[in-house]
Amino acid sequence: MTWTFTDDVDVFLDAAGGSLAARPTENTLALTVTASLRRHGPHAFTEHPPVLGWWRGADGAVTGTLVQTPPRPAVLNGLVPESVGPLLAALPLTGVNAERATANAVAAHWPGHRVDEEQRLYRLGEPAPPSPAPGGRARASNPADRELLLRWYRAFAADIGESAGHPERAVDERTAEGRLTLWEDGGVPVSMAGVSPRIAGTVRVAPVYTPPEHRGRGYAAAVTAEVGRAAREAGADEVLLFADLANPTSNGVYVRIGYRTVCDRLLISAQGSGG
Repeated sequence: MTWTFTDDVDVFLDAAGGSLAARPTENTLALTVTASLRRHGPHAFTEHPPVLGWWRGADGAVTGTLVQTPPRPAVLNGLVPESVGPLLAALPLTGVNAERATANAVAAHWPGHRVDEEQRLYRLGEPAPPSPAPGGRARASNPADRELLLRWYRAFAADIGESAGHPERAVDERTAEGRLTLWEDGGVPVSMAGVSPRIAGTVRVAPVYTPPEHRGRGYAAAVTAEVGRAAREAGADEVLLFADLANPTSNGVYVRIGYRTVCDRLLISAQGSGG
């Protein structure tokens, strides 16, 4: 029973990709991050190389993974209890993103830890269009929307307290691949929703953003419902999204349009860590 670490995404996926793909819903974040690393190289997210790891049990099967793009928290998936101590002994982690039980197991090693965020992972069940429906309609983004979308991507990142990363790449790729949708009312774009590439039959809705002046009118619900419908129509087995549990409004919207709880994840930091 041991952890193995690498910064080579191909080596990691050769060893652990099957384990991730066997539970694509729960492993959605690790799958999309590693797909981006494979597509764009080791500096797809930050200037630091990734840290990728897997735990093999006594039978040789992979029963836990770690995916980190420093300085972001390490994404942990599928860890068995006996793998937590060896992981923390092997790596100087200061923050993790993990299902609640794993996060609590890590927290037991970090007296004075803090919970930075609680997220809920949802899957689309029976779609329910928003009622009452807002005015307007959905349309795919196009190159003429680029400057607006860049502003919205940066504003979204600021709203959630994260780096915008590479918004130009995200906007250009998603527009070219039909993965970014705008809601227009009176010919004016008022909200947007994007989806990840389909991996192991799943897509994840992100980001969803409505500028402050257009909020409270149902636009986010409408555009989220539309991208979920389109993803299903295009053949996705599962349509997923994350929501911050500190925002009851967005969670309520997602439940009303048909999303159902899969699991909760915690982002926790060790005492004195910057996250």
